[in-house]
Amino acid sequence: MWGSRCVQDVILLTLRKPPPGKHAALCGICVRLAALVLCADALVRIPLKKFRSIRRSITDSGKALDQILGDSHSSKYNLGFPPNAPTPETLTNYLDAQYYGEISLGTPPQLFTVVFDTGSSNLWVPSVHCSLLDIACLLHHKYNGAKSSTYVKNGTAFAIQYGSGSLSGYLSQDTCSSEAWPWRSSSWRSHKQPGITFIAAKFDGILGMAYPRISVDGVTPVFDNMMLQKKLDQNVFSFYLNRNPDTQPGGELLLGGTDPKYFTGDFHYVNITRQAYWQIHMDGLKVGAQLGLCQGGCEAIVDTGTSLITGPAAEVKALHKAIGALPLIQGEYMVSCDKVPTLPSITFNIGGQSYTLTGEQYILKESQAGKTICLSGFMALDIPPPAGPLWILGDVSSDINTSLCSCSLTGRMYFLLFGNYLQSCDT
Repeated sequence: MWGSRCVQDVILLTLRKPPPGKHAALCGICVRLAALVLCADALVRIPLKKFRSIRRSITDSGKALDQILGDSHSSKYNLGFPPNAPTPETLTNYLDAQYYGEISLGTPPQLFTVVFDTGSSNLWVPSVHCSLLDIACLLHHKYNGAKSSTYVKNGTAFAIQYGSGSLSGYLSQDTCSSEAWPWRSSSWRSHKQPGITFIAAKFDGILGMAYPRISVDGVTPVFDNMMLQKKLDQNVFSFYLNRNPDTQPGGELLLGGTDPKYFTGDFHYVNITRQAYWQIHMDGLKVGAQLGLCQGGCEAIVDTGTSLITGPAAEVKALHKAIGALPLIQGEYMVSCDKVPTLPSITFNIGGQSYTLTGEQYILKESQAGKTICLSGFMALDIPPPAGPLWILGDVSSDINTSLCSCSLTGRMYFLLFGNYLQSCDT
C-alpha cells in the first residue's frame, strides 16, 4: 500500500537552535538517498477530509476564545522579518483550519493527520515524549522513533512561543510518505508540549508549504525537497477544497500539476511579491457596486491553513455593514440565511483580473443547537508592520484561487494561478 518511502527529517516538538550547517548536512543525506525513491505518475493525489474548526468547537463548548487566544492572532504572518521576540509560529493560527490529509512517518509507517498549510513552512507532529499529563498529546497520534527501523536521531531542540503557552520539541529524521506517493523532505519537529488549543484539533500536526524564508530553524520545507528530488512532472501543487460541509472527501491536494476536472476557464499568472508566504498584490476589493476597499492596492497572502478571509479591522467592519451582517461573538458576523441569495457580490481585483464571490460562496452555513446559522466568511485581523497590513485569502476564496505554482530549485517561480472551480465535480 505504501510502496517506496523517502527520508524525512521531522520536527518532534522539543528543541534548540542547531549549529551552522547542521540542516544543510541533513539535506545532503536526503539528496543522496533520492535513488531509493520510485518515480511518481503524472499527479500525486492526497485526499483531504473536512472537519469542524477549532474555533467552532471551542465556541460551541461555551469557552471564552479571547482567553485562549491571548493577543497572538496575527503572529503567524510576521515570520521572515528580523526577529525581536521568540518565533511566533502558533497553534492559534490554526483555529480556522478545516481540511487535513494523511501522511506516514517511519518504517513500519506511523500514521498522522496534518493540515497542508501554505501559510507556514515546517512539518511538525506530536512525540511519545509528551507528558502523560498533557491532554492535548493524549488525544493525538504520537511519533515513536524507537519503533522505526529508519529513524535517525538528530535531537536539535526548539521552543516556539504563542499566546496561551508554547511548543517545545526536537528534530528527528525518518522516512515520510503518503498513501499516494513517497517523498523526502528536510527536518521535522515532534512536540512534547502543544498547548491548550490543540485539545480541540482534529489533526495531529502541520505540514507547511510556504517558502524556506519563514521556516523555523532553517529547515528545508517538504515541497522544496520534493523539487530537489526532481520527482514531479511539474513543480506545482494545487488544492481542490469541497465547500459542501455534508460530503466527503473534503477535497484533494495534487502534487505535480493541476486537474482540469476541477476548474473552468483560463489560468492567470500573478507575481509573488515576497518569497516568504504566498504573497501577492491585490489591486482592490469591491462590495457590490458601491463600497471599494483596499484603495490604491494592498498586499494579500493565500493561506490554506485558515477557512476565512481576513483583512484590516476597519475595512472588514465596513464590508459587514455593506452586506447587512450583524456581530455575533468573538469577531464573527452573521446574516439571515434567507437573505444569502440576495447579498451583494464581492469582487477581488488581482493582476488585472476580476474574481467574484457570491453570497452563497462567502457565507458559511453552520449547525448550532439544532439550527442553521449563516456566518460571514470574513473576519477582522490587524497585522502590524513590517508584515502588515495584509489581507489573508483563506479557504473561502477557494472558489477563485485554484493552484499555487512554484517552479525552480533556486527560488520558486513567482506565480500564483487563478481560475474558477467546478463545484459539481466528484473527487
